[in-house]
Amino acid sequence: MPDLPTLPPVLAMAQPGPGQGNIWLQLFPFALMLLIFYVIVLLPMRRRQRKIQEFQASLKVGDRVITTGGIHGLVTRLADASVQVQIADRVRIEVSRGAIAGYQGQEPVVRPDDKGAAS
Repeated sequence: MPDLPTLPPVLAMAQPGPGQGNIWLQLFPFALMLLIFYVIVLLPMRRRQRKIQEFQASLKVGDRVITTGGIHGLVTRLADASVQVQIADRVRIEVSRGAIAGYQGQEPVVRPDDKGAAS
């Protein structure tokens, strides 16, 4: 029986096996994670953002709206980036289109956690 301490470290110097694995097989788990991330996170976020932009673009004079700050009012004038809202008799405020959360009496289009998504 050979003496173990005198044997050269043969196993540590072994040559790598033929074809250490296909690169596509190694990238498959990473690509699968990216696909899952896209479907679970990015796709719903894009849909919600598109819905918010369509809502804010479809505002018209006479709409009863609520702002993200909770102010209820009537749209009296529209500009490119802002909306004038009448909140009382002879009291009008100018707010950004992004500050309009939804129509009064309906579920808000812009939820409180979506404030950054409307930009």
